Amino acid sequence: MKAYFINKVLATTVVGSYPVVKGTGLKAIFDPLKPAVETAVADQLAAGIDIISDGQVRGDMIQAFSGKLPGIKGQDVVGKIQPASGAITAADTKYARSKSPYVKGIITGPSTLAHGLHISTPMYRNKEELALDLAAALAVEARYLEAAGATLIQIDEPIFSTGVADLAVGKQAVELIAGAVKIPTCMHVCGGLETVIDDILKINVNVLDFEFSKNPANLALFGSRDLAGRMIGYGCVDSGVEAVEPVAEIKKRIEKGVEIFGAKSLLVDPDCGLRMRSRESAFWKLKNMAEAAREVRLAL
Repeated sequence: MKAYFINKVLATTVVGSYPVVKGTGLKAIFDPLKPAVETAVADQLAAGIDIISDGQVRGDMIQAFSGKLPGIKGQDVVGKIQPASGAITAADTKYARSKSPYVKGIITGPSTLAHGLHISTPMYRNKEELALDLAAALAVEARYLEAAGATLIQIDEPIFSTGVADLAVGKQAVELIAGAVKIPTCMHVCGGLETVIDDILKINVNVLDFEFSKNPANLALFGSRDLAGRMIGYGCVDSGVEAVEPVAEIKKRIEKGVEIFGAKSLLVDPDCGLRMRSRESAFWKLKNMAEAAREVRLAL
């Protein structure tokens, strides 16, 4: 399960989200957020990112999907969850694919989505039952993303590091989505991993994406653990602060990752999404990260 989806050592990517830069003019009247998608894509490419995203500009990670799924009204689950009537994010992914051969399609994980909603129906007894039906609905979206030309599909499960979610059910839900497509899949989990790492490593995806900049203690967890040939999405830029790390600092972090995992096992990315940063900060974080990865690559 190496990087057969891109023939480049230490390829750079993003966790997904980018600051929303709204446009003006006629185009913005018909689709107010299309200019934001175009800006996000253009900035990622200008920064030197190898596997880009559509920028996830059309809503937060819960609302972007919950607002499109039958059975959900606002933040309340009011009936049985069904797949959306059509693709939710595939149009923006298809636009990104028109600008780059390598695009990551992104889906909010079913457990994270379930815990972001209120159950207001006797249809579901708990979040675990809800998560499995959400997974079935999101598997349909994964197939739309595959058809739109996505190189890799990422399932975001930040809830997994909190201890709140049932990880056995979470595993089943993630694998339901991953099993729906033929292209490689990735799971992103931010936060500290100490109490959940063994359960997370049981989940069958091609890439496991974690934050190592804000949580350097995560690195120590992998010394004796077998990745079973999977890749690591290596968060080496702190998404939680506005300050832009210098290239030299990011380079040291990447070198540490190479030392632990090996260069061929790493995809280089920020810790998390960049939606809450200013456009200038987000762009320079990505640009410095891409330069740091290039310097480490040349030194191999």
